Amino acid sequence: MTGMKLKTFFITLILMCGIAYAQDLQVQPVDPGGDPDTEVPIDGGVGLLVAAGIAYGAKKAHDKRKISREKHVVNNP
Repeated sequence: MTGMKLKTFFITLILMCGIAYAQDLQVQPVDPGGDPDTEVPIDGGVGLLVAAGIAYGAKKAHDKRKISREKHVVNNP
């Protein structure tokens, strides 16, 4: 594309995106209803992810200490 066509293309693209975004802003969201104070329970998946993260961190720390100890033994016979 030539420079002028490319510039026109991008300006048109930006204007079209702006128009689409402006239309979305005018639409009012529907009231979901229900109790707004309902709490979300943290269970199952989140607990497992936290436990896995702690276990992974402990393993990495153990491996690092083990390597450090081995280097110390090799350097100081």
